[in-house]
Amino acid sequence: MFAVNEYFDGKVKSLAFKAGDDKATVGVMAVGEYEFGTNCVEHMTLVSGEMSVMLPGKTQWREIAVSEMFVVEADVTFKVKIDAESAYLCLYK
Repeated sequence: MFAVNEYFDGKVKSLAFKAGDDKATVGVMAVGEYEFGTNCVEHMTLVSGEMSVMLPGKTQWREIAVSEMFVVEADVTFKVKIDAESAYLCLYK
């Protein structure tokens, strides 16, 4: 079924569900900077808003366009910077 997740004092919220054989979340993020950890490969797509990401080993922020997908490897941390309220879809592999 569905699970509701809330992080960073409610500034990031998501709804988890099964997507075929994979797990997925759809969520929203308020303006701010956040750091996440992964335990599997994540395929994240920006649905709306403004997001930049700093992936492991990188020193500069990368702007993500609406409908663009980026991949984060398992067992790492990464940062996102949200400049306007944003929505995303994340598939866990």
